[in-house]
Amino acid sequence: MATPVLTKNAAPPAGPYSQAIKTPTAIYCSGQIPCDAEGNLITGSIQELTRACIKNLKAVLEEAGSSIDKVVKVNVFITDMANFAPMNEEYSKWFTHKPARSCVAVKQLPKGVDVEIECIALP
Repeated sequence: MATPVLTKNAAPPAGPYSQAIKTPTAIYCSGQIPCDAEGNLITGSIQELTRACIKNLKAVLEEAGSSIDKVVKVNVFITDMANFAPMNEEYSKWFTHKPARSCVAVKQLPKGVDVEIECIALP
């Protein structure tokens, strides 16, 4: 009933976990950091980093047979709340249907990145 999802079109997992788990009722996407499909870190503004995270989520969701439009919950982790407004600027371009969301500042994220985004979507 729970199927791991793996796509070559998104950043590979940075540890021993799946990019997502698909169930009959939901797709649970692991946190995506700003990396390309080869795992190379993306550099740039917080908007560019946010875009990279969301593009990875999009690729994982599509591999699972879903889409950004079917996302119902998002969790955003940022290392500095000063990046909240510019992160939202990019975020709002992708999640126009305004799913439920939490955004928290954390001390540190994997590989020293400034943003990580995870989500839950309908199949």
